[in-house]
Amino acid sequence: MNKATLVQKIIAQLAEELEGYARSARSAHAEATDEQSKAENKYDTRGLEASYLARGQSRQAAETSEAIEQFSALPLRDFGPTDAIDLSALVELETKAGTACYFIGPRAGGTEIKDRRREILVITPHSPMGQQLVGKKQGDSWETQIAGKRNAYRIVSIA
Repeated sequence: MNKATLVQKIIAQLAEELEGYARSARSAHAEATDEQSKAENKYDTRGLEASYLARGQSRQAAETSEAIEQFSALPLRDFGPTDAIDLSALVELETKAGTACYFIGPRAGGTEIKDRRREILVITPHSPMGQQLVGKKQGDSWETQIAGKRNAYRIVSIA
């Protein structure tokens, strides 16, 4: 999969999430302002809870919208075997468990895109794995300990 197609899939998935957050925010806002949600006594917090939910959903929608803007403006760079990993790199790692593919993106870490052959996980340079990868080159290996287990990684390719 080329990176332009990958980024378009990321944007499409984020757009779906944005629509879901917007729907949820509208629904929670309607519930918070509905006459039925008016507090009947000092312990009745349905309206307050709905307003908190609406605010949280609106915040998620705003963050997702910003992520879409950043991915839309992301310059896609081709990386060679001697180039250091940076933003817009598509990285294939070899681990004891097999291979894993990561796309270094500006936001939306944790977003998974399914290619016909593999899953690609979006990570940011600020994530723990992103911090491990940025600056490394094809062929580099390292070990790290996570939750008491030693994990070994080797960079198979960078695109």
